Amino acid sequence: MAKILMIIAQNGFRDEELLVPKQILEHAGHNVKVASITRGKATGSKGTSLQPDLAVYEANPAFFDCVVIVGGPGSPALAENGEVIDFVLGMSKKLVAAICLGPMTLAQAGILKDKKATIFPDRSAITLLRQSGGVYKTGSVVVDGNIVTADGPQSAEQFGTTIVKMLGELK
Repeated sequence: MAKILMIIAQNGFRDEELLVPKQILEHAGHNVKVASITRGKATGSKGTSLQPDLAVYEANPAFFDCVVIVGGPGSPALAENGEVIDFVLGMSKKLVAAICLGPMTLAQAGILKDKKATIFPDRSAITLLRQSGGVYKTGSVVVDGNIVTADGPQSAEQFGTTIVKMLGELK
């Protein structure tokens, strides 16, 4: 099965945007690891606390089949982190997924150019997506080629099942 890296903010990731897709992916038999900026304890915006499996700088894009950028109020920090951007760029030919404010990282990495994507309906997030050359679409989950984006926590389940479906098609 696929090897998936879910990247979360050290502080302020959206709990259900990590936990719901992770459970769906693991239930489908995929191997899921969680990374953050450091291996230090990460805390979700709703109180979930966990120890990441690895720091982003330790992750090798060649090892993973898919990367998932988890959203939440802390996730814009991921878009400003060079190691996260480098990892996403290394994954750009593979399955790349992001939810809520997570697509800001994809926009910052420049991989949304001419791609349809959705994002949490925040004016500055939508502006960043458009400035990066992305085509903003409203909707729960938007797929364009190898990129899956979702608009927020209410779409976490659909986001997870869409990733599972895409991984099945990539076999």
